[in-house]
Amino acid sequence: MPRGYFITFEGLDGSGKTTQLRRLAATLEAEGHTVVTLRNPGGTALGDRIRSVLLDSKSEAALGPIAPAAEMALMFADRAQSIAEIVLPALAAGSIVLCDRYTDSSEAYQGGGRQLGSPRVLAMHAAACDNLQPDLTLLLLPSLESSLKRARRRNQRHVERQGTDENRFEREPDDFYRRIYDKYKEIAAREPNRVVIIDRNDSIEEIEKEIHAIVARRISTAEAPVPASIVEA
Repeated sequence: MPRGYFITFEGLDGSGKTTQLRRLAATLEAEGHTVVTLRNPGGTALGDRIRSVLLDSKSEAALGPIAPAAEMALMFADRAQSIAEIVLPALAAGSIVLCDRYTDSSEAYQGGGRQLGSPRVLAMHAAACDNLQPDLTLLLLPSLESSLKRARRRNQRHVERQGTDENRFEREPDDFYRRIYDKYKEIAAREPNRVVIIDRNDSIEEIEKEIHAIVARRISTAEAPVPASIVEA
């Protein structure tokens, strides 16, 4: 059985990445693909516990300030568990894995936002994740201002409807998010073959079409048989 395909969605909170992941999953399943979806942090029993610590704005009131290095280590503990429990088995079974955030988020948020630097994050990725890289990363990067407004409105609605509050990061000042935004741009420039930036403020439907076209091309290329001349060589 051929190995599956690993796609990650990245971007600031409020960029629309979660909506687009869900839409792509539904489209791929309708086309007959087996799709596995997950999010970082979360998706496993351990990961959900870690998520509640990292994202809940009440965490620091109960636990005290979370040191940037501790925040990064918890992110990677979640990621290592999801790789072992979900990602690798799904890829081995030939599934398409769609992940809402991965190591690029740690490089952007902890490396850039928290100013830990990329080398520390990438070293942790090599150690905790055996350097497992996505086949494709879709980086949704509309304007910083629109993303922040949307994220803060969304979290307020979440609090009102469900009583849970995952806006610990959204409470950070705008310069924190400017560093994240700039780091995402840096990652995309460094790895243009893996990372595709979608930075227009188009409608949800137009972005969905663009993403599906990108993924369809990549998957068809990955599934294409290797020419016999290459195999024999």
